[in-house]
Amino acid sequence: MTKFLARRIVLGILTLFLVAVIVFAATQALPGNAAQAILGKTATPARVHALELQLHLNQSVFAQFTHWLGNIVTGNLGISAATQEPVSQLLSGRIANSAFLVLLAAIVAIPLSIALGSWMAMKRDTMTDHVGSTLSLVFAALPEFVIGIALVLLFATSVFKVFPAVSLIPPGDHAWDHLNVVILPAATLVLAVTPYISRIMRGSMVEVLQSDYVTMARLKGMPERTVMMRHALPNAIVPAIQVSALQLAWMAGGVVLVEFVYSYPGIGSALVDAVGNRDVPTVQALSLIIAAVYVVLNLAADVTTILVTPRLRTAGR
Repeated sequence: MTKFLARRIVLGILTLFLVAVIVFAATQALPGNAAQAILGKTATPARVHALELQLHLNQSVFAQFTHWLGNIVTGNLGISAATQEPVSQLLSGRIANSAFLVLLAAIVAIPLSIALGSWMAMKRDTMTDHVGSTLSLVFAALPEFVIGIALVLLFATSVFKVFPAVSLIPPGDHAWDHLNVVILPAATLVLAVTPYISRIMRGSMVEVLQSDYVTMARLKGMPERTVMMRHALPNAIVPAIQVSALQLAWMAGGVVLVEFVYSYPGIGSALVDAVGNRDVPTVQALSLIIAAVYVVLNLAADVTTILVTPRLRTAGR
């Protein structure tokens, strides 16, 4: 396990370095002068030159990259070109809001998906299975912004006016202080990721229920609940863990559209604003943060898979 963790951590660091190179190259490839784009066409040459010095745009590309990467390694995300405040300070509250939204959606979506997938597998080839599979396929085909707009129409405007249509949070407050504005964005994420996990869980459970050890457990007279919980579920849940990690990583990046639909003050809306304002330091920081979430969640999924799978846990002994 130690060697595995060390190898995966090294690969994760290498992945983040490559992402940093790509992100920096992409921001450098943007047309025009970044300082001029930030200040506007009416800015004086002196102000443009001062901002170029602040952003180190007067240096070579390699010098700019090494300076930026050195700051990232030491925890300095730079100064926002749009608001002139530290990027870490600008994003701290928004990261907390997005993390709370993703965590709330994950707490609901993962157990729900596992339960639905197991239930459909137990009811295989029945009307319940067909209806559940069809509905999951429909929701999987819908983009998350379509689901979000439908929830707004259903629960915030036209039919039931239960929740606010936009997730407005006063400055300085956190999302958990205003739970009513988080419910619709969280429900959108739940409906967007549940179909994928539940379908994988169903397929894995169907395969496990046809295995010899499950048949033997049933022949021994074990109750069906015991067979499912002790023998089938622990072996069928491994693919669902991997998919759940991928879906959580997707939520960290795909939350951009959901937050834009609901005007939710998280990293998604911050990324949209940063791109619109040509705020290069903020765009670079957010891109690296999202990439780091992908790496960490994939590592956590691999470790969890080993811990819950006896064959993998004892392979190195």
